[in-house]
Amino acid sequence: MHSYDPALTDLVLGALRDRLLNRPALNHPGEADKLDRVLAGLIGPDGNDPAEVLRLWTEQLAPTAIAVDSPRFLSFVPAAPTQAAALFDMLVSCSSIQGVSWLLASGPIAAENQVLRLLADLAGMPRSAGGCFVPGGSAGNLSALVTARDTARLRRSLGPYDRVRFAVSDQAHSSIGNALRIIGVQPLVIPAEDHRLTGPALRTALRADADPSDIIGVAATAGTTNAGIVDDLAGIASVARDFDLWLHVDGAYGGAGLLAPSVRHRYDGIEHADSLVIDPHKWLFAPFDCAALLYRDPRTARAAHTQDASYLDALHTDDDAQWNPSDYAHHLSRRARGLPLWFSLAVHGTRAYTKAIENALTLARDAAAIIRSAPHLELVREPELSAVLFRRIGWTPRTTRDGQLAFSPAGPRSSPRPVGRARRSPDSPSSIPGPA
Repeated sequence: MHSYDPALTDLVLGALRDRLLNRPALNHPGEADKLDRVLAGLIGPDGNDPAEVLRLWTEQLAPTAIAVDSPRFLSFVPAAPTQAAALFDMLVSCSSIQGVSWLLASGPIAAENQVLRLLADLAGMPRSAGGCFVPGGSAGNLSALVTARDTARLRRSLGPYDRVRFAVSDQAHSSIGNALRIIGVQPLVIPAEDHRLTGPALRTALRADADPSDIIGVAATAGTTNAGIVDDLAGIASVARDFDLWLHVDGAYGGAGLLAPSVRHRYDGIEHADSLVIDPHKWLFAPFDCAALLYRDPRTARAAHTQDASYLDALHTDDDAQWNPSDYAHHLSRRARGLPLWFSLAVHGTRAYTKAIENALTLARDAAAIIRSAPHLELVREPELSAVLFRRIGWTPRTTRDGQLAFSPAGPRSSPRPVGRARRSPDSPSSIPGPA
């Protein structure tokens, strides 16, 4: 199984060339019973002709995967890796890199850290900042909030079962609420003002709370998933300093806007973040799964996440230059998922990324202008980043069948969700558990 097979190599590389050369079809979801029939008996004691297995993939399985890099994909947050990033991801995959520790992958980790340094500099974080790449924003938020919880308990001499809370907006991403539930931290939910958490609202909520002493941090958002709204980061940072709170910024989608001069002012205050998440697989043109997790003081993360076991002793040294990504998040085993982004940035340069992001912002503004001029459409709000929310006047999403939306009449001031999103968005208030 481990011998080089030139025919198999040519077969797979040919399919890769076709995928990179041709714009992907949008595709559609598959039917479970049909897929079960297609796959029945495929894996058994005996193998199969590779060409036949690849044909099954190409003709039966691949068409049921929605191509989020298709030009026709307008739902959720798309991902469109550069050719350089996609190609290098293939090389990373076949290189068997165990990106856990400096001992096992010093060169790959140094390259990943170069990208993390770039992102930290864009955010204005200090030279001490550092972190690692994790699978996605949810993993990044969870790891950051664990660090915030453990750091606060240590600094405040709290026990492992003492109550601690985290201030969050009712517009925060669902993964924030989920992470708090997992780690046993209760949320203090603060109503947003026009879907935006502000410093004054945070300060008012803290002053009105019966006992704010157990509130250890606040989670802000730099680009909500549904609408691209950036919280009042400067105002929130000021309150966080006054109340000695950990400031976490979820910039999973919107953090890429730090590269765009036209919107850079929206992120003022992000330089005060104690932890920051940016997903390059969303708007920095990297393949899935790639999220950058940064800490102002990585030592706090190392104290929270380093795993101790006899077989890991060889990985841990007193040399701070030997950076172990396993020490900065809840993972241990990991692929070097930051390398495709590193390769693409090195090949194309940051100026090309700035141009691409500015083009996306311009497209969003142009789309908003067209919507404003159309009598049958209503712009829900002016776009701050690349998300454009609009509705068809008189229509409301009801259900989705066979890839087609069914609509029922409604007044022009119905649900503010964008046309085509029938399910609850991750930014809806119900995605965060209510106050205890």
